[in-house]
Amino acid sequence: MSAMDDDPAISRRPASAAREAGGIRAVRRRPGTRGPLRLAVLLTAVLTAPSVAVAGAGRAQLGGTSPTPPGTPATPSPGPASFAVGLRVLRFVDTTRTIRLPDRRREPRTLVTYVRYPALGAPTATDVRGAAPVRAGGPFPLVVFAHGFAVTPATYARLLQSWARAGYVVAAPVFPLENANAPGGPDESDLANQPADVSFVISRMLAAAQASGGPLTGVIDPAHIAVAGQSDGGETALAAAYSRNLRDPRIGAAVVLSGAEMSGVGGFDFHRGGPPLLAAQGTADTINEPKFTNAFFKLARGPKYLLRLLGAGHLPPYTYEQPQLAIVERATIAFLDGYLKLLPAALQRLPAIANVPRRSALVADP
Repeated sequence: MSAMDDDPAISRRPASAAREAGGIRAVRRRPGTRGPLRLAVLLTAVLTAPSVAVAGAGRAQLGGTSPTPPGTPATPSPGPASFAVGLRVLRFVDTTRTIRLPDRRREPRTLVTYVRYPALGAPTATDVRGAAPVRAGGPFPLVVFAHGFAVTPATYARLLQSWARAGYVVAAPVFPLENANAPGGPDESDLANQPADVSFVISRMLAAAQASGGPLTGVIDPAHIAVAGQSDGGETALAAAYSRNLRDPRIGAAVVLSGAEMSGVGGFDFHRGGPPLLAAQGTADTINEPKFTNAFFKLARGPKYLLRLLGAGHLPPYTYEQPQLAIVERATIAFLDGYLKLLPAALQRLPAIANVPRRSALVADP
């Protein structure tokens, strides 16, 4: 069961974003957490996402654009732009599963989900809250995006906007215990529960698209669904697409940004005929080292692609660093166009997009 509204209740802890540069402290996985031990890096300075007013609610929510580090151009390169970007915040409640709060109380597992979609109007670099969706050109493929540890989907706003502008409905849930504002602080031991969150969000999004007279009615193509994620979200996406026990057969493509195989989920099955894979990895990433991406990419069956971001770190190439972010935008859109929209010409463009001297290189096994 689930509930939807535009009034999500998010804990009001200060927002933070993980990155490698400047004024950092290291936070390790909590004792007993499964999976490879990696450092999660937090800013000591507080980076707050803009608040978005909710009509009639009397409080604000995290959303809009991600924080812009010093020296970053004020307007990101929009990439292939065809649509304006609408934004709705939906609250999905899974009453079949619970989370435990710091005071040991349990409550249903709630996934506040930021949904971007092709909207009526001129393409811009900003979201339009509650905009009317484009229906004449739809339905559109669905991409469910999983954020990393100790951040929120707002951190990746530019990338997610680029996908929506290119003709995708993009649903980005806030994981209840790993997000930056989780009660008691982010808890990485909840990671193994997130692949099921992705499947739940897929189900709720498809239900929203089938609801009579709803804001997303008829907007989503249920036959073409991708999962994507970065860092712990990349682990989440990989498990949702390829785990023996947790994979969701509705997923038709996977985009894994600086991810790894997740332990404790019953292993992985990269069988022929599984979802096409696009993995991206910074070669100077010290948080998720390239060896983790190389390991699962070697096991994966084609079609598969590895976008190597030369000299790039862990989070910046997916959030603000240029030209890396623009390369990631264009490469992921070409991949999604090829395997969700079934446009062969998009895959033919992918090598030219992804092979940029001194910036990026593509390994392709189509």
